Parts: sequence; C-alpha cells; structure tokens
Amino acid sequence: MPVSVPTLQELKTVAERLNMSFSPEDLESFRELIKPNIEAYELLDSLEDNLPAPASEAPDFCPAGESENTLNAWFQKTALKTQNHGILEGKRIVLKDNISLAGVPMMNGASTLADHVPNIDATVVTRILNAGGEIAGKAHCEYFCLSGGSHTTALGPVHNPHDHNRSSGGSSAGCGALVGSGELEFAIGGDQGGSIRIPSAWCGCVGMKPTWGLVPYTGIMPIEATIDNAGPITNNVYNNALLLEAIAGADGLDPRQYDVKTQPYSQQLRGGVEGMRIGLVKEGFDRPESEADVDQKVRKAANALRDLGAIVTEVSIPWHNIGQSVWLAIALEGLTEQMMLRNGTGLNWKGLYDTQLLQAHANWRERADELSDSLKSCMLTGLYMLEKYHGYYYAKAQNLNRRLRTEYDSYLQDYDLLMMPTVPMKATPLPAPDASREEYIQRAFEMIGNTCAMDATGHPALSVPCGLSEGLPVGMMFVGRHYDESTLYRAAYAFESHYDWHQF
Repeated sequence: MPVSVPTLQELKTVAERLNMSFSPEDLESFRELIKPNIEAYELLDSLEDNLPAPASEAPDFCPAGESENTLNAWFQKTALKTQNHGILEGKRIVLKDNISLAGVPMMNGASTLADHVPNIDATVVTRILNAGGEIAGKAHCEYFCLSGGSHTTALGPVHNPHDHNRSSGGSSAGCGALVGSGELEFAIGGDQGGSIRIPSAWCGCVGMKPTWGLVPYTGIMPIEATIDNAGPITNNVYNNALLLEAIAGADGLDPRQYDVKTQPYSQQLRGGVEGMRIGLVKEGFDRPESEADVDQKVRKAANALRDLGAIVTEVSIPWHNIGQSVWLAIALEGLTEQMMLRNGTGLNWKGLYDTQLLQAHANWRERADELSDSLKSCMLTGLYMLEKYHGYYYAKAQNLNRRLRTEYDSYLQDYDLLMMPTVPMKATPLPAPDASREEYIQRAFEMIGNTCAMDATGHPALSVPCGLSEGLPVGMMFVGRHYDESTLYRAAYAFESHYDWHQF
C-alpha cells in the first residue's frame, strides 16, 4: 500500500492524541523532520513480504450443503492431502475456522472478516499434511472466539449433536459438534478460556488444551498471546494423543514457545493408574453454577479410578476460585489491545506476523456495530480499564498469575494430576433469536469457571467424557504439570479402557 508523508492536519491529529501542543510553525518543522522516517517506510513497502510458502496449491473447497450440515457445524469443506505416509495416514481432520489454510476462506465466526482468504498455512496445517493427514475442511467457531456457548457465530448457532436445541459449547463449536456426532474423528480447536474443553465436555469428545506453547500458534488468529492455545479434539484418547504427537513442538516462529518438551504421547498410554495420586479439587465442585448430577458423575468417575488402583484424595485449592478474576483481566485487556486495537497482531514480539490478516481485520472499525454482544462487552470493559487505569490491572493480574501457577504447582508436587468437572453444568439451551442481551451474555460465559484458570497458568488440561445425564454428556477434567500431557492421557486411557462413558 502506498505510504505518504502526513498532511499538517494529520500530524496535528496525531500530536493531539499524544497530548502535544504545537504551533503551525512547529508542525511544519516536525513534518520536514519526519520525512526521512517515511522514506524508510516507503522502502519497506517496496519489498516483498517474508512469508512461508503454503504446503500446496489452493485446494478446492465449498460450503457444506444444508442436508449435510444439520448441526450448522461446517464452514467450508475440502479434501487436502499431500503425503501418503505418516502417523496420520488415512485420518481426516477438520480445523477450527481461526486457523489459516491457504486459499480457503477464513472468517473466524465474524461477519467483518467474511471476505478474508489466507495466503499462508498455519504450522499445524503443515504438520498434519506432513504426517499424512487430510484436511477435511473448516468448522464454524464463535465470533472471534469470544463465547463458551455456540450461539454467537455470524452464520447462526451450532447445535449440540445430542440435543439440537442445546449448545455444542464454544468457541470451537463446530469442531465439538462434528466429532461428537461421529462425522469426523479428529479436529484442531483453540482454547483461551476453555474453548477446546467446553465443546468436548458438552459433545462427548476428548479435548486437550496442551501446555501453553507446546503446539505452535503460528498462522492462527490470536486473542491474547499469553493465553492462546491450540490442541486436538477427538473421539477417543488414543486419537487425541496421536494428533497431539503430530502437531506438537517448536517451529521457530511462535514467541509463545520456550523450552518446549515433546513426548511420543500415543506410545505412552498404557500402564494404568495403579498408585497414581489424584487430587480431587474441592473448589471445582459445588460451585454456584454447578449442577448436582454433573458433580455426581465426576465423583463416580473418581471412585472408578480409585477402583483401578489410583489414590484419590480431596484437596482444597482456594486460589482456583481467584483464577477466573486473574484470567479475566489478562483476557479482556489483552484481547482489546492485541486482537482488536492492534488488528490481531500486537507489538513487541518476534515471529511470523500475518500481515494479510492484519489488513483484512482492520476494517472492523468501520463495521463495529456488527460485532457480537459477547465481544462488545469484553471490549467495553477492556478499553475502559486500559484507558482509566493505564494497564495497571493487566500488569497486576500477570504478576498474580505467577502466584496462581505456583498454587497449582504446589499440589502437583504431591499429586500426579488434579481432577474436577470440566464444565459445572450440562449443555445449556441455545438462546432464542429474540433472547435478551442479558441471556445472550449469560449463555456465553457462565460455564468457564473451571477451565479459564489453566489458560492463564499454562497447565495442560484434558477433558474426558465420563457419563451421560438426561441424555447429555458430562466431562471430567485432568490438570497436570507443564509438559506432562502423557500422565493425563494415561489416566484418561485407563478410564476409557475399562468403562463405556455412554453407560456410566
């Protein structure tokens, strides 16, 4: 795009935003002084961007037909495969629609991004293809991923496969619905407050939010870099471990990654839980939003693990209840600054910047009324706190986040994993089209009390189906030490191998 020297009026506007007062002569002087700076930008504009080439030519794609999209879970269908060998050979994987797949539209659930077609592949796409997997398409997600319900996407609600009148959970709504319905066995979701684990719990899937940074987020539209996570949603534990094995590891482009440690997860499932120490987190149960049958199913699963030889003990972690407030300040102020005001990139980090996405997303300002009410409520809070308190509470929350991590870590010295309900309630009814704004917002955020803290602290957390109540799935969540996903998988595999959650 052409770069121009600012007019005197443009320079005056910038100065006023910086609380600087200049005379007309001052403005003329500064305008001349910054011309060499603008020339440097003109040189940058003349150079070709340094972006990785996609893994293949743009694949054919098409929206799913109405008859094959009864859950409204599909955004685009494709069939992209580049290798005929690897650990994902013969596997079809759907991507959450905040993941870049070159040549295929990506709208991230948002009307303001509906015309965006990425020109790069996310690292997870390249790794799936290199492992022999097939990209089956893109799944609907919530409006810029700002909802734990499945009713905020610009293209209409995603339906729960167990009850079409209920939420599939968000924001990886379509991923959960497609895997939960049995249409696909593999999906890649994203998780900043619970968005892999919530749809997994409500749709009857296995969902892993890995250790922060284990899976490269390169090429995925961010919310806030310190809480961004991508991971697998699958139909069983083995498939989940296999997909994580294929996509985990440093890529040299994602600043979220530091001292990453991977393991052959699919080869470390056996061994059982004999002698495994499990801490049943008291604060994860009997919450104000909890449903008694959900608590009962998870406690029953804990007893089942005890019967398999695990040592299960109730523990109290009071900071678990503080975690949501710590996470909230980071998420709301961070997303307002990085995802919205800085157009999905932010500043002050090294790595791959998706400049095409930045340009496409910047137009939200001209169409801000189209944003979902869930996003508007987050932005209103975030910008108010940033401007009135100058980022003080974001900074304090990040400081307290170290304490929050230490609180969990102190128990994980004595226990191999922690356990609680993934979501304290079963899948909630989808709001009616004429529902009040209050109900709309309630249904977007009421379920995150147990999930969001792990996005702040970075601990791995795995949701596993552990029963049905009133025909709806219930999920239990295991939380473990950083980079110890294998222990979570081992506990989950032991339960899955001995019990049919549909009958539990």
